[in-house]
Amino acid sequence: MSALTESAPGYRAGRTLPFRVEVVRQLKRRRTMAMGGILAVLPFVLIVAFAIGGTPGADEDGGGGGNRLNLMDTATSSGANFAATCLFVSAGFLLVVPVALFCGDTVASEASWSSLRYLLAAPVPRARLLWSKLAVALSMSLAAMVLLPVVALAAGTAAYGWGPLELPTGGSLGTADTVPRLALVIGFIFVSQLVTAGLAFWLSTKTDAPLGAVGGAVGLTIIGNVLDQVTALGTWRDFLPAHWQFAWADALQPQLEWSGMLKGSAVSVTYALVLFALAFRNFSRKDIVS
Repeated sequence: MSALTESAPGYRAGRTLPFRVEVVRQLKRRRTMAMGGILAVLPFVLIVAFAIGGTPGADEDGGGGGNRLNLMDTATSSGANFAATCLFVSAGFLLVVPVALFCGDTVASEASWSSLRYLLAAPVPRARLLWSKLAVALSMSLAAMVLLPVVALAAGTAAYGWGPLELPTGGSLGTADTVPRLALVIGFIFVSQLVTAGLAFWLSTKTDAPLGAVGGAVGLTIIGNVLDQVTALGTWRDFLPAHWQFAWADALQPQLEWSGMLKGSAVSVTYALVLFALAFRNFSRKDIVS
């Protein structure tokens, strides 16, 4: 087959399964539209919740550290604070779901539809197919992470006005620094979720059941979060990606602190590269029968 395709007139392996074509295919899927709708609606749900519940962070019994500022306390201070709060409440789990969905469903769904072997017979080289699938999955994951704060910033500004970003530790950031800091937060969250992406993508090459790959990645991510709560592990927790998932809070300080985000990024990228390599290795040797 390879000899025939290499000698076929006009055949170029690099032109098979173009990025644009794969993006359009994935955007038309119902799960993409459903996930986009959920992320776009969440800010409005929180606005309604704040309108019904009153001032965020208010403690009726006077306990719970009411004098200590946190993101939830300042959620309605400005549109920027509302966007930061939406990221805070969703980064731990909600934003894990689209990453696991887009990366875990990408190859396994083709196998479940019995269309994977036809893609390879087109012929699309296996490495080319995986690179195209992975690039689109990561792009859509990033788009999901951008969609939420962008909608939140617009909705929050309409509801609470535009103003400086009130910091959890006191003080505020000027409006000129607000958007770059929020962009840095989004970037770190995306990098920290590369581990989930790698898990989901690797599992997607191991199974023909999309829900198995997606659920497995989400489940392993939850286990990592649970292990991070086990203080008896001591410094071993530093090697858990979950240990650094909220290091982006250092970007919401008067003086930007990089150390936590750099350590977290290094851990996440290392795990992700290993998992992506395992996915390519497994798929290159896999007997495609569906």
